[in-house]
Amino acid sequence: MNIDGATIVITGASKGIGKETAALLRKENVNLVLGSRSGQKNELDQLLELPLDVANEDSVIQFYTRAVQKFGSIDVLINCAGTGSFEHIIESSTQAFDEMLSVNLRGTYLMCKHFGKHMAGGGKGHILNLISIAGTTALPGGGGYSASKFGVLGLTRVLQTELRQKGVQVTAVLPGAVRSSFWDQIEPKPDLSQMIPTETLAQHLVNIIHQPPGAYVDEVTLMPPLGIL
Repeated sequence: MNIDGATIVITGASKGIGKETAALLRKENVNLVLGSRSGQKNELDQLLELPLDVANEDSVIQFYTRAVQKFGSIDVLINCAGTGSFEHIIESSTQAFDEMLSVNLRGTYLMCKHFGKHMAGGGKGHILNLISIAGTTALPGGGGYSASKFGVLGLTRVLQTELRQKGVQVTAVLPGAVRSSFWDQIEPKPDLSQMIPTETLAQHLVNIIHQPPGAYVDEVTLMPPLGIL
């Protein structure tokens, strides 16, 4: 697929996978709209960077409106924003559980709702939802995280059935453990050296965008060489 001149939206763009994906796409002739909770306002000819809280619908609407005002048509949405913590359910923080559902599930829903409607209206577009292998696999300590990610996978599959006939492709990307800033606040840390490098996953996301026409990629699972850690 030729993405020259395409407008690509990335959430969670200030760090980790979102930041690395944006860095790769800066090398291409595309317009980038980058959103994150810690993002600064920045506007250039082919770049719009704005603060974004994906769990807040007013913030999502403002972000969406500004993106359309700046570039007109939105071609690709990459949902990378997410949060996670790991505790056994009976010992877990209800506040942390609620935050994971809010950011991971509600945030993906809101972005897909508003940008998906725009794409459906134009008869084209591609949404990539970065989920996790925790969306298909029960991992001890991952109650809240898996609940949110199982939900995102279900949401993504419903979107596929609803948007396919409208010309919009929706892809679920399920990576295993990724060597990213996700682990900064998590203790004890697993062996990061055995995880998927952030730049490798980002390159896979760019490859999916570049796929040739004539087929939709519904779901991609990417695992570390040694499997689940």
